[in-house]
Amino acid sequence: MDLCVTIKGVSFLLQAGLGILANTLVLLAYVHIMLTDAQLQPVDSILCHLAFADLLLLLTRCVPQTMTVFGMKNLLDDAGCKAVIYTYRIARALSVCITCMLSVFQAVTVAPAAGPLLSGLKIRLPRLVVPTFVMLWFINMAVCIAAPFFSVAPRNGTVPPFTLNLGFCHVDFRDNLSYVINGVAVSVRDFAFVGVMLGSSSYILVLLHQHGRKVRGMRRSQGATMETRAAKTVVMLVVLYVVFFGIDNIIWIYMLTVPQVPPVVADMRVFFSSCYASLSPFLIISSNKKVKARMVCATSSDQERQAEDSKDSKAAKN
Repeated sequence: MDLCVTIKGVSFLLQAGLGILANTLVLLAYVHIMLTDAQLQPVDSILCHLAFADLLLLLTRCVPQTMTVFGMKNLLDDAGCKAVIYTYRIARALSVCITCMLSVFQAVTVAPAAGPLLSGLKIRLPRLVVPTFVMLWFINMAVCIAAPFFSVAPRNGTVPPFTLNLGFCHVDFRDNLSYVINGVAVSVRDFAFVGVMLGSSSYILVLLHQHGRKVRGMRRSQGATMETRAAKTVVMLVVLYVVFFGIDNIIWIYMLTVPQVPPVVADMRVFFSSCYASLSPFLIISSNKKVKARMVCATSSDQERQAEDSKDSKAAKN
């Protein structure tokens, strides 16, 4: 195994391993919160759903990609490729949709109640979270339904033109028209959601700036502090997504201009398109006191249990 393949394999392994671990910890923390507090707050529900979508993305893209890089062949048959690619497309779409939903929700939450329409929306907003989840799942399942028809297991021989060679699967678009239409449709959808999240995040930043000027020299209330912290976390998540979205789409636009995509370019796109899914849970853990508190409690419990076991073993020896 040469140095280039080793570096690529280790990069994918670290990305998949750390991302899966971090997203799993976030999900377990929210499950614990739900069991102890009986109900998740709307923002916590959105973040929990985001962690689930990102975990699904990493499992269906980074894990098989890592296995392929390290030389494992014939991982999936045609049916397996169709299922994995379809699930990945849904997870990727949900990641951008839920990040957009999070930014819009937070923008409405921190917005001053300027009229009866906005005031009514603020009251109804928590009840709209679950229906929005259901709507996003059904919409993306319908939009991504074409993905399985183009997905096949790798064949022996050369890769046909207008085929995305993922290593573990091929996405064969048959001709240039379907190849470009698919690429443009995905890009338009993503740019639309990114535009909305940028607009809502810019609005949040303006409100935070105004709020900072008003409370300067005054004692801040606990509620305002928590609300400001949540808004800053949302803005940081959006910035993180936009950075990797930009890199991903620069590579994607290049891929649309060539009939045969070099494997190294496809690998680079997979890596950068999965960076948000692997890094966002660390941002949630570092900025969310509820999640951090559950992890600290779990660590303290483990240390106490180990200390008790050590005392028991010493007592037994004596």
